Amino acid sequence: MTTSRRIELLAPAKNAEIGKEAILHGADAVYIGAPRFGARSAAGNSLDDLAGLIDLAHRFDARVYITFNTLLYDHELGEAERLIGQLYRIGADALIVQDMGIMRLDIPPIALHASTQTDNRTPAKVEFLERCGFSQVVLARELSLDEIRAISSTVQVPLEVFVHGALCVSYSGQCYLSQAMCGRSANRGECAQYCRLPYTLVDGRGRIVARGKHLLSLRDLNQSDRLEELLDAGVSSLKIEGRLKEMAYVKNCTAYYRQALDRIFERRPEYRRSSTGASTIDFTPRLEKSFNRGFTHYFLDGRTAAPIASPDTPKSLGEYVGEVKQTDRNSFVVAGTTALHNGDGLCYVNPRGEFEGVRVNRAEGNRIFPATHVSIAPHTTLYRNLDFEFEKQLTRPTADRRVGVSLRLYAVPDGFALDLTDECGLRVTVREDTPHQPARTPQQENQRKQLGKLGTSIYTATHIDLDIDENLFIPASTLSKLRQQGVEWLDRARRLAYRPERRQPEDRSARFPQSSLNYLGNVSNHLAETFYREHGVTHIDPAFESRPIKGVPLMFTRHCIRHMLGYCKKTPAGKELPEPLTLLYKGERLTLHFDCKACEMTLQREEQQGNQA
Repeated sequence: MTTSRRIELLAPAKNAEIGKEAILHGADAVYIGAPRFGARSAAGNSLDDLAGLIDLAHRFDARVYITFNTLLYDHELGEAERLIGQLYRIGADALIVQDMGIMRLDIPPIALHASTQTDNRTPAKVEFLERCGFSQVVLARELSLDEIRAISSTVQVPLEVFVHGALCVSYSGQCYLSQAMCGRSANRGECAQYCRLPYTLVDGRGRIVARGKHLLSLRDLNQSDRLEELLDAGVSSLKIEGRLKEMAYVKNCTAYYRQALDRIFERRPEYRRSSTGASTIDFTPRLEKSFNRGFTHYFLDGRTAAPIASPDTPKSLGEYVGEVKQTDRNSFVVAGTTALHNGDGLCYVNPRGEFEGVRVNRAEGNRIFPATHVSIAPHTTLYRNLDFEFEKQLTRPTADRRVGVSLRLYAVPDGFALDLTDECGLRVTVREDTPHQPARTPQQENQRKQLGKLGTSIYTATHIDLDIDENLFIPASTLSKLRQQGVEWLDRARRLAYRPERRQPEDRSARFPQSSLNYLGNVSNHLAETFYREHGVTHIDPAFESRPIKGVPLMFTRHCIRHMLGYCKKTPAGKELPEPLTLLYKGERLTLHFDCKACEMTLQREEQQGNQA
């Protein structure tokens, strides 16, 4: 008999309130930052808030993962050790980590997940992490289905992939551009997002190839139509990006992916959700209505002709609504079928190639009266990046999550008993002594009604069995007491039955795939160095943050500007683009280097007088 594989929908949370809504909208797990060390300096949360989120999540057998994925300096190790102990005590299910120094701290047996910042691209790397005791590994976003299959066929550890949201243009953990340019480390949660800036590209002859374009800014990931393929490739955890996103984004995206996965599970019994309880959603989720820069499958099918970049703007495009049909002094008419509302936000690219936005003051059918004067030409393509009515709807309660429970009422000597069995088969029994009294009228309809009043609990009655004589009268107070006691005992039993995962033992004989680590190894403390040396690494350079180096690549990416602009050397086209290619921004010069065999691009800063690496 084949056992079904547990599949996890993993949602982001900027704070505990958003995390709770993610759970209610169907997430099997939530990832969220602790007070420190969470790779998002603006997304820390107190231990009390985290404890409240953990308590709610565990009631549905959902999990809470703490992002602990910054590089640590030696002077921070003690604080990190204490904080991990506190997180374990409040019930956190796992830490998502980058720094291997954590493996040498004196910490409780909390499960560890390997962050995508540990650069998990190869079977050898993932196998090493598995042998070191990691319970889950977050794969690089750049991997294709074939590459994911190759890793899955090599290891048993659950694999996690991003399926939605913003994309880092660099391999995660391998970008030092922000650190080099302004001293803000992406590996320390302080990325200044230089990849989203407008650059001018010049070729080797000094000719301007593109001016003021966001050449490093990628579209947003959307694998909602490829989930089944990912599951079949061996993925067990499907992750939505967005730990800085607002409530409406998390509600909308979580609900959409929950419904998409449930439809797959109905057809594919070999897969099942990893938590309990079903969510009732009170709106129609639509991914295009939340922040997005346009969507891409990225490299899921390898490199294709489909665009992956968003060179016109790093801001949200939203959803396509149509084209401008005609204009006058105070309004314009949209040719399209999308209903627009007062307060909507529209955006477009003007004839100069600049991204502009306008708020709708009044919509009369397809005639739009903007809040401010705009000069917009006929045939301009319009997008809506703020649907006022949709956003307003999401400010209200929009989901309810319930665990299915069956109830059986039956007579016992001197009273009555009630069995409650949840959807996992966990059963409790409560009894109440009361005399058996004959009934004057039929009672079963009222008895079912009384027992089914579970509205203030997390349960919903899926079946009520009345295994008693129809002529017995049971006071409503007795039924109410049985129901309330049963819910209390079932809550207690579910809490006792919850089993958090514990960290797996580390195989000290496992050998790291490389014997030498340069700055790309991100070793920033003595415990991380100890870990790698104990696993066979003989040469270790300090992390770039610890000792900045001039003249080295600062970004490693599969995004290729040559390919994006139609100058790929692998395609039989006649276009020539003399190298070196250079990106210019406010006096800074970034030289592009291309490894066409590996189909990768790197960026290197041209050091100038007065610049500090």
